[in-house]
Amino acid sequence: MKHLLSTKKLEPHQKELLLNAGFSVVEKDFISIIPLDFQLNTVPENLIFTSKNAVKAILKQPGLKELQEKKVFAVGDKTSDFLEQNGFTVSETTNYGNDLAHKIVAEHKKEKFLFFCGKKRNPDLPEKLKKNNVSMEEIAVYDTVFSSTKIDRIFDGVLFFSPSGVKSYCSLNDISSSTAFCIGTTTASEAKKHTKNIIVAAKPSIENVIVQVVKHFKN
Repeated sequence: MKHLLSTKKLEPHQKELLLNAGFSVVEKDFISIIPLDFQLNTVPENLIFTSKNAVKAILKQPGLKELQEKKVFAVGDKTSDFLEQNGFTVSETTNYGNDLAHKIVAEHKKEKFLFFCGKKRNPDLPEKLKKNNVSMEEIAVYDTVFSSTKIDRIFDGVLFFSPSGVKSYCSLNDISSSTAFCIGTTTASEAKKHTKNIIVAAKPSIENVIVQVVKHFKN
């Protein structure tokens, strides 16, 4: 039997997929999300969200109704679906921030944007927009805090869902003898600092990480 560690708690149906495939699974949240206080002034016509955490952070805002009337650009199907479930209309969705920046530069260069993000956000999207003179303001609405724990076990596979998750786990644990299954390319870049055994999900979703785990160990 192969032993897996997920660096975030999975939904019951996600864990079930691994258990049904014959894996032993340990789960622990290696990061915590802390909402931040922030001030909303003038809001432009376009909003950018690259994570569900950012969406959750603004749902209690007094100006939510005004935000829901704006055009929304999102990264990831899960973020996009969550926005739609909460009354937003999503105009564009891409798998990665870099792809979204590319689309904005190509098709919406003259428009103004507000990016709701985390304090430790990936720089790809904002840097590309700034480089191409797209008018964009950023508001950090949450922070990611490490919840590192030393685990005295070697796992066959470790599942990572963010670069912060990799940093937190690897600050106290060694993954050189494990296969790192990463949700996307930025997470994989962080994992490369600690192991050569890396498999990246074909699509950045938790389900696809699980598909890769099953595929890899069943072959």
